[in-house]
Amino acid sequence: MLGDVSIAKAVDVPLYHFAVVIDDYEMDITHIIRGEDHIANTPKQILLQEALGFEQPEYAHLPMILAPDRSKLSKRHGAVSLQEYRNAGYLPEAVVNYLVLLGWTHKKNQGEIMTKNEMIEQFAIEDIHKSGAVFDIKKLNWINSEYIKMENDGGLIKLVEPFVKKHFGYQEKNYLEKIASLLRERLEYLDQVKEFHFFFKEPEYEKELLKWKSHGSDEIKSSLAEVQKIIADIGTEDKNKLRQELDALGKRLEDRGLAYWPFRVALTGEKASPDPVDIAFILGKEKTLERVGRAIKKV
Repeated sequence: MLGDVSIAKAVDVPLYHFAVVIDDYEMDITHIIRGEDHIANTPKQILLQEALGFEQPEYAHLPMILAPDRSKLSKRHGAVSLQEYRNAGYLPEAVVNYLVLLGWTHKKNQGEIMTKNEMIEQFAIEDIHKSGAVFDIKKLNWINSEYIKMENDGGLIKLVEPFVKKHFGYQEKNYLEKIASLLRERLEYLDQVKEFHFFFKEPEYEKELLKWKSHGSDEIKSSLAEVQKIIADIGTEDKNKLRQELDALGKRLEDRGLAYWPFRVALTGEKASPDPVDIAFILGKEKTLERVGRAIKKV
């Protein structure tokens, strides 16, 4: 049924099926676990083992990892090398955790974040699913973010420092310590630190971004001037006090967004960002006043 199987191009040039059978025998391989795309190769290799008088290993064929549309996984779906994931700041432990859960479900209902020892203890090949598992980058990002959250400040700084240096040059360790807790809660992978550029360089943005709803330039300018006065008076070290003052400003302006939106944009140049009060605390009074002043000039 299989037809003739080529085992060599020449006497001294063996082909895959012959070479792999010899290799497995020489290395005393007892179990071969591989993708189901090898199912068609297995009978040929078993016949060669029988012809050579070798003991047959145990075979298992795993379902393939599929793209979200259940097609064959390709680079556009995320099928890139492990090195590329490492370069992007995915932690090895998180990648292992994610891959283990692709096509396998542990019997103990303990959640999806598992230590290596827990994986080893609970794994049974009989529990592997029969159908292909879908690769989901969002799930990988979530698992990676959970591992990032487990790091203490020192561990996180050590991990993130090379990525900060790559995008923004050398930064003082004590400054990185100030932003560690904020990054811990928001990073899905370490290279994402580039999205927090406003901590390391002056933000660039168009003045239109400072606009809030239907409020005119004079109202925006007035709001920023009020924020500037608040910060000049009380500084940025007491976050609770600063937030109380900004909330009070929002009440006076009858629009909380008018107090916070231009302030956020002035500090970050972004539509979405962490709490501007937290950012001001990290930047410090002088830098915060500089950025609010620049925004007033833009308006």
